[in-house]
Amino acid sequence: MRVEQREGDVVVTMGSEEQRIQLDFLERMNSALDRAEALGAHTGALVVTADGKFWSNGLDVGTIAAYSHEQQHEFMRHFRHLLGRLVTFPMPTVAALNGHAFAGGAILALAFDYRVMRADRGWICLPEVDLNMRVDPAVLELVRSRLSPGALRDAFLSGRRYPASEALAAGIIDASAGETDLVARACALAAPLAAKSRASMAMIKSNIWGTLHRHLTED
Repeated sequence: MRVEQREGDVVVTMGSEEQRIQLDFLERMNSALDRAEALGAHTGALVVTADGKFWSNGLDVGTIAAYSHEQQHEFMRHFRHLLGRLVTFPMPTVAALNGHAFAGGAILALAFDYRVMRADRGWICLPEVDLNMRVDPAVLELVRSRLSPGALRDAFLSGRRYPASEALAAGIIDASAGETDLVARACALAAPLAAKSRASMAMIKSNIWGTLHRHLTED
């Protein structure tokens, strides 16, 4: 993952593959967040994007299925911990969705403060109903905290794929932009918060999302 500063903001670019989520991905993402937190210790926002067709295509089911029982529990614990870390991250956070965000990838995007989606390509989707997959209760609380009751119902019960225009109308994302303007739009969305005190931001996020954070990070 590339981590760079752009005019005070910190931009993490995940890569050009599918960004399937497994233990190695979680380790690399946490490392990138460590670097972002150090670079943005005083000002700026965190923007996470990717190259290519996908922002994240969800859990790497094949790899996770090959894990031992203990590794599968470890993976889920670390995934929830990453979500909890993002929920209370001491910087404004924006997911700049350059492409598809499916299932676990959509849930990861929902852990950010804001979401900006490419206007002309990509879907965001919670397809668990079609995959016959159970939703972890703590993860469900995260999604519930981000979506209206109607959007939560429609997204989960239908498993529909939302393009940017429909995701914006449903309140799943906060803005859309063209491919070349995506990261700039994400930075602009967070700009009013970029100079806020990191200590105050961490405290306020903990006040707002403290119960959710505990549910995500308790073992």
